[in-house]
Amino acid sequence: MKKISIVTPCYNEEAGIRECYLACKRVFDEQLADYELEHIFIDNCSRDRTVEVLRGIAAEDKHVKVIVNSRNFGANRSPLHGYYCATGDAIIPIFADLQTPPTLIPELVAHWEKGFRIVAAIKRPAREGFVMTRVRGLFYLLIRKISHIEQIPNFIGFGLYDRSIIDIIKSLAEPDPYFRGLVSEIGFEKQLVIYDVPERQHGRSRHSIFDLIDFAFTGIFSYSKAPIRVMTLVGFMVSCLSFVCGFVYFIAKLLFWYSLPLGMAPVVIATFMLGSIQIFALGVVGEYVGLLLQYARRFPLVIEKERINFDDAKPPARDEARRP
Repeated sequence: MKKISIVTPCYNEEAGIRECYLACKRVFDEQLADYELEHIFIDNCSRDRTVEVLRGIAAEDKHVKVIVNSRNFGANRSPLHGYYCATGDAIIPIFADLQTPPTLIPELVAHWEKGFRIVAAIKRPAREGFVMTRVRGLFYLLIRKISHIEQIPNFIGFGLYDRSIIDIIKSLAEPDPYFRGLVSEIGFEKQLVIYDVPERQHGRSRHSIFDLIDFAFTGIFSYSKAPIRVMTLVGFMVSCLSFVCGFVYFIAKLLFWYSLPLGMAPVVIATFMLGSIQIFALGVVGEYVGLLLQYARRFPLVIEKERINFDDAKPPARDEARRP
């Protein structure tokens, strides 16, 4: 019997976490009875009763496994650690707010059984307000233009991934993984499934505007050299412009020595222009240096505080990935 692992990241989801568990269990009981279910909840140091509710669910159902992080390790790293700890033949992320509908699981599994190792679920654009819709559209357009890897628009990581795909991603040992980018980078033929995003059942989005900006920066700087190339080009052009301006003023001063007061304006303008370009360029370079620092530290994706219903007491090391 094949095993399917559902992985659900949690952060302050006490109101809807049981409903998420029941919705997934119902799908397997009614439509996927020939498959074994493993449901992993990974809690990112919630401040409400989420962990207490999960302990109760795990006590009732041994197919439910729980990982409690020692602190909040971010929305990139925590879910991926859950994928690595899964033991199923295929892994499906289902978010606790049920905006990744469990009713889509049978369709994902059907495509997997046809031989697709990656089944990417693409959300149909929803009404998010004029500003947010335009910002998302601009981000996807930008990253498609500047990235050397073809990115999937409106893909948030929801889908089905064969065990071999997760093992490949695990072997890369990314310190701050941009999962949706990694799925595109490793290749393989993908089956795309379109779905409508259901209304949020409980609470509100846990992602602040700063989280969204962090996702965008991680995607851009991880999969494109364009920012640093642009700054190199801009720096060269500004240097040429500054040289031309200086040479022109020098010739003009020689020709019109007494009638041309140069003053401080050109100096001030050149100083501020060059200074602003240099500061911006340092910021871009700093982003890449920060990525290199994270690779050098080899810090684990998360540090676990507790795990429930697992056979092994410790999480597997990232360099223990099985090669497909």
